[in-house]
Amino acid sequence: MAGTLTILPDPPKPPTPVGLIAGGGRLPILVARGLRDAGHPVHGVGLHQQYDSELPSLCTTFRDVGLLRVGSWARALRRRNVNHAIMVGKVDKAKIMHDPLRIVRNLPDLRTLRAWLRLRHDRRSHAVLAAIAEELERSGVSLMDSTAPIRDQLAHAGTITKTRPTPQQRADIEFVWPVLSDLLRLDVGQAIAVRDRDTISVEAVEGTDAMIERTGRLCRAKGWTLCKGSRAGHDRRSDVPTVGEHTIRKLYENGGRCLALAADDVIMIDKKRMVTVADELGVAIVGIPMAGA
Repeated sequence: MAGTLTILPDPPKPPTPVGLIAGGGRLPILVARGLRDAGHPVHGVGLHQQYDSELPSLCTTFRDVGLLRVGSWARALRRRNVNHAIMVGKVDKAKIMHDPLRIVRNLPDLRTLRAWLRLRHDRRSHAVLAAIAEELERSGVSLMDSTAPIRDQLAHAGTITKTRPTPQQRADIEFVWPVLSDLLRLDVGQAIAVRDRDTISVEAVEGTDAMIERTGRLCRAKGWTLCKGSRAGHDRRSDVPTVGEHTIRKLYENGGRCLALAADDVIMIDKKRMVTVADELGVAIVGIPMAGA
């Protein structure tokens, strides 16, 4: 598959300290646990009002930082002799808007402003990530592959659930997967919904959850399949698509009964729990090897 790959630093050997720049959701929790299990001291910097309350207890040290203060992220990590870091987690804009001190807390520092100015021609998520990574690198902190501590949470090739795809669902996957591969290469979207070899919807800027709801409105018949991958040449320093228990429940509520994931390219958050819920609801999950993998 075409795409420009980003060369990432090799994961350090334990007990090297590793930084964790954390937004919201379960993913930073899983990464922190993975790093600790591997023997790394974890030095966390949590984006203000975003990170899970459990996260600080999983870190050797922890500091609350402003969202638009890339310079302060780097200084906090360098004070702990951190040269490698992982950046994961979501940013909930609603939490920012309800903060009475949001203007002060989110006033961008010089490094953030410099990164933003370089993005005036391309402000897509992967371009923003690359600019942030470059600023951190200038401060001596290299971002690592965010999946390195959680390889066991990635989709693997083959049928992942006890529930198996029907012959029709397998035919739909075989039909639509080359189309999805082209969309990923063109950076159009990361998911396609299909039933009876009809493409129902394509994921756009609204995200997977909203796409699933839209598909449910468009296709009243149950049994459709959601196929999801990751953009070609995606930057594993942060830009790795995720699915989880919530995805399965949303899929089921809207008539989907099969989830096809690009093997080794999509994170399954709390994978064991996700598979259990899928089997309880009768939703099949299957991993599809990517061409050239």
